[in-house]
Amino acid sequence: MPDRHVNFGLWYDLRNPQPSSVSFETLYQQSLEQMVWAESLGFDSVWLTEHHFCEDGYTPSPLVVAAAIGQATTLQIGTNLMLLPLADPVRLAEDAATLSILTGGRFDLGVGLGYRQLEFDYFERKLSQRPSLMEEGIDIIRQAWSGEPVRITGKRYQIDGLAITPVPSRPPRLFMGGMVEPAIARAARLGDGFLSTGGIGHDVYVQALDAQGKERSKGAIAAGHWAIIAPDPAAELAKIGRHVLYQINQYVSWGAFGPPDEVPLFADAVTAARDGLYELWDADAAVAGLTQMLDDYPEIVDVHFWAQFPGEPVASGSARIEYIANQVLPRVRANISIKSHA
Repeated sequence: MPDRHVNFGLWYDLRNPQPSSVSFETLYQQSLEQMVWAESLGFDSVWLTEHHFCEDGYTPSPLVVAAAIGQATTLQIGTNLMLLPLADPVRLAEDAATLSILTGGRFDLGVGLGYRQLEFDYFERKLSQRPSLMEEGIDIIRQAWSGEPVRITGKRYQIDGLAITPVPSRPPRLFMGGMVEPAIARAARLGDGFLSTGGIGHDVYVQALDAQGKERSKGAIAAGHWAIIAPDPAAELAKIGRHVLYQINQYVSWGAFGPPDEVPLFADAVTAARDGLYELWDADAAVAGLTQMLDDYPEIVDVHFWAQFPGEPVASGSARIEYIANQVLPRVRANISIKSHA
């Protein structure tokens, strides 16, 4: 049996909440430099995410950032995730194809439904129409990358024979995200893989593959992991807790985990770390936890961690990145290599 290869990467939202003494120009430059450095340490991938109209500047244009990363590194690049129901799927297909061409096929397009009313209002979409916008959008994108004219007569889009070029020689993989059963089942049915958040839905995805008569080996999971990995995790949380609390409570207030009036905010960082999506791990715990997750879910092809939390200095995140690269990744890679030969 050949060695199993799993990419390990970093996840960026490029948020810069106020008050901040760092300009966006500096943050973006420091982040690009961090990615180049992380690749030299042995990381394999970088993932970007999308939201709009956020006071902290949450990445509104991940594909532009991806093009810069593609020129500065040889990392695999993906989006976890972009909001397909808000996009023009033809334009998204063109941009993603261009990225694949520029990077020699190193770009994966990950998409999700979205949930913020403000975004849907501005882009003149309806939250209730997200499933059909998603399914028809996926159909259009796949047709656009096929080299054949796009044809669709749907609820949301009507296209009759539109030729879309250029066609990449290696089309991006289409990953689909979600945290509830219908979205995860849709990823198993329509996607090339599933984007997970904080470990949610791995079991549901595997069950959905089985329900659709697909072998587990045909599935793929790109796992967005929320671990805080440091020599002394409790001390690390004490240092960066306000950034962690800001991150999770923003998502709660936007409705990421259910209606905001029904899901309470976390009172403090310790509670968020205990009851949220986070894991507090030192190297030994991280090696054990990641190895177990990869054993349980051989579908996982990528595991990526937040490079830093909103408002946290890039240098602070870099300390954890170096610790993971030196103390965690070699041991996890060795473990999965040994098991692949067992």
